[in-house]
Amino acid sequence: MQYGFIKVASAIPSVKVANCLYNLQQIEKSITEAEEQGVEVIVFPELSITGYTCQDLFHQRILLSEAELSVARLLEFTSELEIISIVGVPVVAGDLLLNCAVIVQSGKLLGIVPKTFLPNYNEFYERRWFASANELKPTEINFAGNNIIVDPSPKVFRTAKGVCFGVEICEDVWAPLPPSNSLAMAGADLIFNLSASDELIGKHAYLESLIRQQSARTMTGYIYSSCGFGESTQDVVYGGNAMIYENGHMIASGERFSLTPQLVISQIDIERLRSERRSNTTYVSAQSECVADFIDALPINGRSFELMREINPLPFIPQSVNMYDSCSEIFSIQVMGLAKRLIHTNCKTVVIGISGGLDSTLALLVCVKTFDKLGLSRKGIVGVTMPGFGTTDRTYSNAVTLMDSLGISQKEICISDAVKQHFKDIGHDIDSHDVTYENSQARERTQILMDLSNKLGGMVIGTGDLSELALGWATYNGDHMSMYGVNCSIPKTLIKYMVRHVAVNEVDDITRETLLDIIDTPISPELIPADEDGNISQKTENLVGPYELHDFFLYYFLRFGFRPSKIFLLAKKAFDGTNKDVQKYDEKTIKRWLREFTRRFFNQQFKRSCLPDGPKVGSVSLSPRGDWRMPTDADSSIWLREIDAII
Repeated sequence: MQYGFIKVASAIPSVKVANCLYNLQQIEKSITEAEEQGVEVIVFPELSITGYTCQDLFHQRILLSEAELSVARLLEFTSELEIISIVGVPVVAGDLLLNCAVIVQSGKLLGIVPKTFLPNYNEFYERRWFASANELKPTEINFAGNNIIVDPSPKVFRTAKGVCFGVEICEDVWAPLPPSNSLAMAGADLIFNLSASDELIGKHAYLESLIRQQSARTMTGYIYSSCGFGESTQDVVYGGNAMIYENGHMIASGERFSLTPQLVISQIDIERLRSERRSNTTYVSAQSECVADFIDALPINGRSFELMREINPLPFIPQSVNMYDSCSEIFSIQVMGLAKRLIHTNCKTVVIGISGGLDSTLALLVCVKTFDKLGLSRKGIVGVTMPGFGTTDRTYSNAVTLMDSLGISQKEICISDAVKQHFKDIGHDIDSHDVTYENSQARERTQILMDLSNKLGGMVIGTGDLSELALGWATYNGDHMSMYGVNCSIPKTLIKYMVRHVAVNEVDDITRETLLDIIDTPISPELIPADEDGNISQKTENLVGPYELHDFFLYYFLRFGFRPSKIFLLAKKAFDGTNKDVQKYDEKTIKRWLREFTRRFFNQQFKRSCLPDGPKVGSVSLSPRGDWRMPTDADSSIWLREIDAII
């Protein structure tokens, strides 16, 4: 748990109905393979020792005895193994026969969990053979050579690393009040489900939705294993489903209808789950009355850690099959926010600085969509170009072409003479291209927009984005300020997707060409004169670092509060060159920009403490009135020390 991960597995072994010895051998093969790969907990399908489809053979004493003997053999087999194994087996408790999960580790029987909800409808007849946990009184039994009490109370198992997990069986998760609700509320980080769900048209999609929602509702890792090839096909077919979810997101799955055994392995981020729970007051308040018996697993030897799960390098980009719908939804949130502000202020004019860059382009597109939605003339959108010392022909041309094609009002105000006069007034050397040189231009532009909006009875629309706010890459009381900031919770990586969405789906050829060129233009505030060829000389990502790295750092820093060493670990995996949508970065580069991100994030909080209003769009926002409240003078030493210690 050095980085908060636990490696788990869902196994679907070959099975022969009622052949316990064969089934045990297949289970042992999967356990051996999982142990070799460092798996800490593995789960098998429901009644995996006997096979689920034994039907009235469950009334045969020899089958029950052989199943118990198989568990005893499994205990002996695992005596030298540290992995925790969860297998399905029928268990006799007094006068009851129970459909159970047995939990074993290092030759010890840690516990027995009986199934609560037994399906007895359509093709299911479980009550013909089994009793429910609700019908069970605490009963002491001797099972597989172990004296143990079987009872219906919720049980949470705790690994040597402190990870807590609970177990439910198949139909339990289909119930209106699944046992996993109480188990999670009592402290279980993970839920393991031993299942035997048959395949019907449309059922698999519903099953995925059910498990996804249960994992999200309980904020758990949910590991699901269901019977596969080898079960009886007398009346139904079992497709073999191995699925692993983390807080509603599927992170691993097997192949349905496979004729060969499957072992699906993934790492679940326990630290991330616990962070989500702590920050969710509704979840916390629901825990007060939920209790369970805690059972400690056996101590284990330390293992070296290697991150094996895939890490998305673009966490702000919606992981949706239909990106069109995702982008449309984001635009709708921005548009609704601006529309409300315009109606509330009875304002029919907006003023926006158009630079030919990504941020002002997205803000302009939001304004256009808002005016169209409100039935207002686009001429009420006043786009202002303000050429200065660093403006290039490329960005200027794109700005003008975009405004022409969108049919908005245009105004050009050159700031050069005004800024020269300002330099003269404050005694600044125009050849000194320092912070005063840059910020004077940014503040002049903001003053023009503010005063022009007063003259026109309009509202200044801010263009700054979430990434810039995180880094403080904005001039205080310059482009940092507006009357409504529509991009305030949109990071730079997402802005590219948004603009491309419009270019591909919503505009004519001329506008499309312009938008695509804007996307390809180097990001720059254009406050330093162009090079001798007229190209942009001041490239933001050369100065503060790649935005795809900074957005990655920002997401995990804000969303889950991860420490720098874990963010570094995740970034190494995410930017290792296997994902073609992002660049590859070596460890030295990642460490360099992680340190720069952290330093700037702390130092620039004063700019975020007085941000204008703007809509929250995604899961992360830096609004001082909402998600992020941080003292302006917080010390970053402990974060920077950890980064410096990274080898």
